[in-house]
This record gives sequence, structure tokens and C-alpha cells, in this order.
Amino acid sequence: MKILIVDDNYQIVETISDYLELENNIVDCAYHGEGALKLIEDNHYDVIIMDIMMPKIDGISAVEKIRADLLCGTPILFLSAKDTLDDKIAAFKAGGDDYLLKPFAMEELCLRIQALANRGQRKDIGILSFADIQINNQTDEVRRDDQVIKLSRIQLKILKLLIRQAPNIVTRQQIMETIWGDESPCSDALRSHIYGLRNAIDKGFSESRLETIHGQGYRIKA
Repeated sequence: MKILIVDDNYQIVETISDYLELENNIVDCAYHGEGALKLIEDNHYDVIIMDIMMPKIDGISAVEKIRADLLCGTPILFLSAKDTLDDKIAAFKAGGDDYLLKPFAMEELCLRIQALANRGQRKDIGILSFADIQINNQTDEVRRDDQVIKLSRIQLKILKLLIRQAPNIVTRQQIMETIWGDESPCSDALRSHIYGLRNAIDKGFSESRLETIHGQGYRIKA
């Protein structure tokens, strides 16, 4: 088994690494999230052990990038002294698969690692979804209730933004800045793209998914 340990505490990294190697595992180490991302880009791991409080990029942000940017489905075990429910919720929302508090028994860590390895790679990574709409980030294929939907490049970008924020409202300004940056077009251009997007995702369905909140913005509703 090949395992990546990510923790800024050198003693903890060394202790875990020595123990896992005695169990015939191959171990790589990183001491912050930035280093972990570089290793994951170039290597395949069976399990990743991730601390939360680290310099450069913290563990939560690193896992979000691992899932969303690298589309990596490797099981991730958070290993942290942060023990509140909010900490655990944030870890799982970011893409974690397990959470073990420090201090811990090495035997329990090994059992959890083996359980994650047995589970294998996650199959949901790279799929952006809300309600009955799904976007495959690798192919950019859009489906609603298994019906393929054809969108323009800008419509696709808008839909991705709305789904990532769903069911929250995304303002017109947020959309324009995200899609066009400093070269935002007139508001009529955005209105035209929203009109086309609504027709595309709602055509043939009795219930509309794209909702305009007058004076505030837009949202994808369940």
C-alpha cells in the first residue's frame, strides 16, 4: 500500500511513517498542503493522511483542491487535534472520508487506513450535482434526470457557479466577475445567457430549476 502523510509536526510524521513502513507500506511525506498537492499530482496513493492546521495551505483547503482541482478520488483520513463538531463537518464537506483525533493509538490508525484502502477510490469525484442536475467536470457533460443538455461555454460556466453555491443566491455581480473578470459585458449580455441557460435546463420538464430572485440574483432550486 502507498500512503501519503501530510502534517507539519515532524515527530508525528516520523513516528507514523516508521510504523507504517514496518507494516510493509510505502510512505511519502509532506509538511504542508502545498507540498501535498505537488506529490499527488505526480503519484498515486491508496490512502492520504491529512492534518488540518498547517502552514501555506491548511488541510481543509488542500483537500478541497485535491477533490475539485486534481479530481483525485483517493480516500482521505483527517488526523487532527481539532475536536469540535464544526471541525469534523468542515473536514467531511471538504472531501474527507474519515476523522481521527490526536492523540491516537497507532493500531487504530492502521485499522482505519486498511478500511479506507479496502473501500477503494471514490467514484463521486469530478461530478458536480444538485437536485436532478449533474455536471461531469472531466467531460463537461450536463444531464438533468439522465437527459443530456447542450450548453454554450458561458452557459456551462454560469451553471457550474450556480450549482456550487446552490441553493444560495448568486448575485449578478458575482456571476459577471466570475465569468468575465474585469471585462464584464453589459447586463443585457448576462440576461441573454441566463435566458438561454433556463431554456436549456428546463425544456421538457414541468418544474423550473433556475430561479430569478428580483433585485438579488439567481439560484438553482431543489
